[in-house]
Amino acid sequence: MRHRAAGKSRIEAIDIARGAALVAMAVYHFGWDLEFFGYLDAGTTITGGWRLFARSIATSFLFLVGVSLYLAHENQIRRRAFLKRLTMIAAAAAAISVATWFAFPQGFIFFGILHHIALASLLGLAFLRFPAWALLALAAGCVAAPHFLSAPFFDAPALWWVGLSTFRPPSNDYVPLVPWFGAVLAGMGAARIARDTGFFHVLALIKPARWHLPFSFAGRHSLAFYLLHQPVLIGCVWVLAQLWPPAMEPVELRFTAACARQCAETRDAGFCATYCTCFTNTLKAENRLEGMMSGASGNEAQSRLSEIATECTMRAETGSDSVQRDLSNERP
Repeated sequence: MRHRAAGKSRIEAIDIARGAALVAMAVYHFGWDLEFFGYLDAGTTITGGWRLFARSIATSFLFLVGVSLYLAHENQIRRRAFLKRLTMIAAAAAAISVATWFAFPQGFIFFGILHHIALASLLGLAFLRFPAWALLALAAGCVAAPHFLSAPFFDAPALWWVGLSTFRPPSNDYVPLVPWFGAVLAGMGAARIARDTGFFHVLALIKPARWHLPFSFAGRHSLAFYLLHQPVLIGCVWVLAQLWPPAMEPVELRFTAACARQCAETRDAGFCATYCTCFTNTLKAENRLEGMMSGASGNEAQSRLSEIATECTMRAETGSDSVQRDLSNERP
């Protein structure tokens, strides 16, 4: 992070904050890997505290992207440095898409956090001269957009990157333009306030303690850390799985438990029991259960899952069999 305050070329506190966000991301991914190999219950990392943890990590990381973008180009756009960084990030994002296409074809990462950073960095240049209040207002608008502007028009795969589809597209890492660009804009707005109030000068004077060095190192080499940490973690858990294989429950029990865990965040136990049993039985009857657990859910499958969810919600809410048609025979 280049800055002229106190005669320093970087604000080490920002490097440390970025490094801490990366370490937190590694912790979350390690949990995801444990779940993927069967050491944690299915659905653990997408519900409860784990879900909040993941969102806070992504928010903090993208917020720091906005801070960095503003500090690097606050006076003028440094085209050469910007294009070099953008090319590296875009190439890394493309590599992740290709690698996950072969590893997880039905849930490959087509617009993950690196894809978002590349696009957000480019779009962010247009907002460098905006006042802080406008940046923060636009950030709030981005966060609110999915709640008010989602529409079937955005359900087309070519528009999934926007973030306004009526369902969550299948991907192991999905960070669409909205609402997440809001975090980048908020970081730019906060950076402008910090510059105007002299807060960056104060940060530049802070001398980090020795225990901060690993975080500072990770923050300075964030792209390399991001690309390397997950293969290393997956490799470690794979070795563990060869030595001490996890005890695996039948797939229907794992799916029902994951469904109930996620459902319990918004509905009562009675509703969730009926809803998840209905969902599991329908998927099993249509031979979709294994594909659902493995992430094999393409366009047609997503549409069918939405239909099943609607029907099972009706059954759970009425508490009866008033919905007479047989879900398993509705579609092959």
